[in-house]
Amino acid sequence: MTAPTAIRRGFFQRARGLAETLAWLRLCAVAGQALTVAVVALGLRLPISVAPLAFGIGVLGLFALFAFWRLEQPWPVTLAEAFGHVAVDILVLAYLLYWSGGVDNPFVSLLVLPIALAAAALSLRYVAAVALLASTCFVLLIGWHAPLPSLHEVRIAGSDLHVVAVCANFVVTAAVLAFFIARLSRALRAREGEVQRERERTLRDEGILAIATQAAGTAHELNTPLSTIRTLLAELQRERAGEPALAADLALLAGQAERCRDILRQLVEVGSRRLAGVPERLTLATFIDACEHQFRLLRPEIALDIAFDGDAGERLIEAPPDLGHALINLLSNAADASLAAGSDAVELRLAATRSIVEFAVRDHGSGIAPGAGVAFRTSKRDGLGLGLALAHATAERLGGELSAHAAEGGGLRQRLRLPLLANDNPPR
Repeated sequence: MTAPTAIRRGFFQRARGLAETLAWLRLCAVAGQALTVAVVALGLRLPISVAPLAFGIGVLGLFALFAFWRLEQPWPVTLAEAFGHVAVDILVLAYLLYWSGGVDNPFVSLLVLPIALAAAALSLRYVAAVALLASTCFVLLIGWHAPLPSLHEVRIAGSDLHVVAVCANFVVTAAVLAFFIARLSRALRAREGEVQRERERTLRDEGILAIATQAAGTAHELNTPLSTIRTLLAELQRERAGEPALAADLALLAGQAERCRDILRQLVEVGSRRLAGVPERLTLATFIDACEHQFRLLRPEIALDIAFDGDAGERLIEAPPDLGHALINLLSNAADASLAAGSDAVELRLAATRSIVEFAVRDHGSGIAPGAGVAFRTSKRDGLGLGLALAHATAERLGGELSAHAAEGGGLRQRLRLPLLANDNPPR
């Protein structure tokens, strides 16, 4: 994710969060305003403009329903649209205050709430616009408003009605601010966690990129000496064909040299496919067969058990080349863990739902080693610490996730979950 994209996404999230908060607060405002008008006009029988107030409350209620409908739509909420929601709330509140005493109304300080909410979610220019709009409405309400009967002459349970209204206004303001600030605090903590994870991913990807650059140069340089080694091995095999023990060792060396050549070719193929941007489409069973063949060449001493759930093997996937490398890395790590515990068993279980494919790799080792799984660190004596880091990077790049859990009966089960990208998978 690039920096401009991340910034735009953050703006959209903040704007949508503000619109959602305002939508719920708007419903509460409609209910509270309707109740207040009913109590004052019917219960206390004060001469207030019921019809204009009812019209304003009705308009706010209709806008609340529109806001909930809008939030169900797929397109993002922009900062300008969120400002529009705040502006409507300010104008409707100013209209209601106009018909209920203007600045003499104890609830006039509610004009400050939209400024506080906007300041927590909108950009500076929109906050300034909200503050200017609310201030303008307040100033206009000083000179233009319908008169409100004196509240000091009305008593409720022995208390001045104006004091009761001021207390109610304070409680409402405190409750709204406490709710919104608590929600904002949770959102900020979640965003800080996301930023920290993004920073860790960036640092890891930078390390992987540096290694990949070095690996590309190394692969180019290795091609010439590897060709020489293969030529000499072929000559030695012809010359020592009569010595069975040595011929077997030379055959093993020749096989490993061929394997090195295949790896170099795969590096070139991965780069070519990545540049072309065209993943390979194939069935999951075909993909696993290719990975199994490579793994058995690398780790012939491991007893790999593969199982498919249901029709998972028939599902189509779009497999970029690095997915196979990630799976083989997981299998190789599991093999090392099993061997360290005196076992040669590794299990691979594959399951697929309508949109997700899961690769579950289980070893029979002792569990998660302290410090294992950290990028470019390893608990193995001869390890480089790249396998798990590359697997994590591949999972995140493909929109999936990699997790590890203790397996029943001992060992560790690593789950690589990825979306099925092909469009012609059969429904389940």
